[in-house]
Amino acid sequence: MKFPTQQIEILLAALVLCATAFAADKAQSFTGKVSDAMCGKAHMMSGSDADCTRACVGKGSKYALVVGDKVYTLDASDKATLGSLDKLAGSDAKVTGTLNGETIQVASVASK
Repeated sequence: MKFPTQQIEILLAALVLCATAFAADKAQSFTGKVSDAMCGKAHMMSGSDADCTRACVGKGSKYALVVGDKVYTLDASDKATLGSLDKLAGSDAKVTGTLNGETIQVASVASK
């Protein structure tokens, strides 16, 4: 039984797409500095980075993780996770979660 080349190409493209979608759902670890989504890498308030992060989050910004030049918004709703992020504000942390675009759905947070 022979398959036309076009059908083989379509099948391979579908397999690559499925593999990519499956890999995107896997938890990954990211190490960086805990910040907030409004300030990102450069905090605007005087005082420590931790104080600025807490103030911005208190006013509605989400936590963020700065990894090199990249800023990822952290999506966390669990009170224990939010408590950990608050304690680690302005500090290095290891965040494990699922990346979706520029947002990490946080599964766990630990100090680095």
